[in-house]
Amino acid sequence: MTRAGSDVVGWGVAGCGWVARDHALPALRATPGAEVVALHDRDADALARVGGDTPRGTDLAAFLATPGLDAVYVAVPNAAHRAVVEAAAGAGRAVLVEKPLAADVADAEALVAACREAGVLLGTAYDQRWHPAHARLRELLPELGTVTAVRVVYCCWLPADWTPDGAPHDNWRVDRARAGGGAAIDLAPHALDLVGVLLGEDVVELTALLQRRVHGYPVDDGALLAGRTAGGVLVDLHVAYNTPDALPRRRLEVVGTRGMAVAVDTMGQTAGGSLTLHRPEPVDVPFAGTAPFAAQFAAFTAAVGGTAAVDVAWPHDPDRDLRLHRLLLRALEDARWPTPTAACCPTCPPTPAPTAGTGSAGRRPAR
Repeated sequence: MTRAGSDVVGWGVAGCGWVARDHALPALRATPGAEVVALHDRDADALARVGGDTPRGTDLAAFLATPGLDAVYVAVPNAAHRAVVEAAAGAGRAVLVEKPLAADVADAEALVAACREAGVLLGTAYDQRWHPAHARLRELLPELGTVTAVRVVYCCWLPADWTPDGAPHDNWRVDRARAGGGAAIDLAPHALDLVGVLLGEDVVELTALLQRRVHGYPVDDGALLAGRTAGGVLVDLHVAYNTPDALPRRRLEVVGTRGMAVAVDTMGQTAGGSLTLHRPEPVDVPFAGTAPFAAQFAAFTAAVGGTAAVDVAWPHDPDRDLRLHRLLLRALEDARWPTPTAACCPTCPPTPAPTAGTGSAGRRPAR
């Protein structure tokens, strides 16, 4: 419910990096029934780069005390999620937190528990749930027969000095202390979540192979993950920071006994890409043009405001998201790294400690 019975849900954004600035804030400002009432970031320069006259500041407590604030979108570095979410829950604010839930399992468990104990709504910002092509693909599943496999390629180019706009940029997504890992912890959560949303059953077994083949930073720049759902569907994920953006690098395939659905360039923040149904002749499938961020914020706003026209206002259980987070981090902790040799990996730094064992805290979805 909104504060003071208002018809408008007051939103605050904590963490004003490029994802919030370029995608979340434009979507929020265009969402009916939503108003952005406050911005927060510990970096005053990041706040200054956000346009508009929305009140803003570096003090978290003052941000959470903003009159009319009902919900907080959390887009700070992964290691800082817990502190912001716990503070927001303590202030009685609903929370939509970016994926991954946290940089490690302990922080993720703590922030989910904090929201449960405070009685506030918690959602994970898996924007790929909301891509219109993926929503249409879910409707097409019966035409595929018995689904046997899902394959995802979700890759991009992320060097250590990457910047979204050519300006100086703190690329924390390749900093193990703040991100909790590299490409796998950043990009694989989207794919794992999407498999469950599409099929209605989650991955319950998962193994991983990690690589640091191209970039010199001390986290993985690529990973292959293989898994199986509770019903026996095989899942194959390739995620990477070492694939040039000019190459084909975003593809989703769902294979069944009577057909196959292929989505190309849909794993991103816009509503673009294509969807093709093969039975076996290929047929292009149209889908709506609603951007994933817009659909996500509309749904969460309706849930907070009590206007959702469904039985369950926000159907995505945070405990389910937590189970997937545990599964991924356990797989990354047990993951096999290559043994560096002059022949295969001459620039590889020493193999790092396991991802999930750091106890400390990206988000760089493919552009």
